[in-house]
Parts: sequence; C-alpha cells; structure tokens
Amino acid sequence: MTKTTTTIWDPATHLATVDDVAAYLESALQDGDPQLVAAALGDIARAKGMSQVARDTGLGRESLYKSLSSSGNPELATVLKVISALGLELHVTAVDDAKMAV
Repeated sequence: MTKTTTTIWDPATHLATVDDVAAYLESALQDGDPQLVAAALGDIARAKGMSQVARDTGLGRESLYKSLSSSGNPELATVLKVISALGLELHVTAVDDAKMAV
C-alpha cells in the first residue's frame, strides 16, 4: 500500500493580496466566533510578518502570538491596533432596521 504524505495547511501562505486578507477576515467576522477572529488576525499577522506587526502596533511579538491564536482572547484595543497595522479598517453595517429602536 502506498503511503500518502500530507502537510499542514497554513492559511498565512495563501494571503498574498489585500483582497485576500480582507475576504479572510470578513469571513471570520461573519462567523461570529471571537476565537476564530483572533486566529484569523494571527494568520494575517504571520503572513505580513509578526515582528513587523508588533513594531507597527507597539506591542510585544510574543504577546501578539499568544493573543492572536485560536485560544487567545485579545482586548478590543489590541484587535483595533492590529487591524490598523495591517492596513485595514473595521466597518459596521446594519443588519436589520427592525432590531434597532431609536
């Protein structure tokens, strides 16, 4: 029987363009799982270079690795700094007018 060799799929190796990054993060945000969003930000930061993201945010590289992992729980301030360092903006869109009482 022939053995099949597999490798671990790393999303960071497939995030080559700003559009790739935006679509990947948008998908994670739509899922609604905070740990998935943190992990997606970690993947994107690794694709750009975690050391560069750390410099751009003023945060420690090791703490970014920890915060932006699938088990991480980054503060909102960290998330916003990372999004900005990645050259992205966070936008909000109303889903349903009926849910909002003004």
